[in-house]
Amino acid sequence: MDKDSVTVVDNASQRSKQITPIMTTLARERVLTEATDAARNLYAQSAFGTILDDGKVQLSLSEALFLLEKKKILIFDGRKKPVDFEQFIRKASRVEPNFWIRYIVYKDMRNRGYIVKTALKFGADFRVYDRGIKPGQDHARWIIYPVHEGEKYTWFDFAAKNRVAHSTKKRLMMGVVDDENDVTYWEVRWVRP
Repeated sequence: MDKDSVTVVDNASQRSKQITPIMTTLARERVLTEATDAARNLYAQSAFGTILDDGKVQLSLSEALFLLEKKKILIFDGRKKPVDFEQFIRKASRVEPNFWIRYIVYKDMRNRGYIVKTALKFGADFRVYDRGIKPGQDHARWIIYPVHEGEKYTWFDFAAKNRVAHSTKKRLMMGVVDDENDVTYWEVRWVRP
């Protein structure tokens, strides 16, 4: 058996099948896959990443860590050395100081069955699509801001986030992460009295 392969047991038939993780390279604020059918299928089936012109798939740091944790990908640095889970968190945290809090919210939403994509062009951390909806089929329903429960925001900060959501015709959701890495979601909407 290939040392980079993972054996998965299909519960329906109790058969074992060998899955080879997709090879990827960490390139500072993104992770690039090889130009393979497996990588493009990951995009087509579950909306992970963005397909580039050269056939590679570009993953955000949150997407990459999620797939690394699920053993769907292996990550290598620029010198072709493997990057494990803890190393990846350290490297990603240098690029995105709030990375761990963002990842906890990303992972929780993905595990709940939502498609989660970056939302930098909207001035938010993530945009979240309804279950069963992929980007391009419809617009995202929410923009989400991951925050730690101990962080402090002014009313001006909060109003700015709400204005961004309103101007992009999306609902504002705050993903509040506690010290045990549990997430509570708060949806905020404009109300006219």
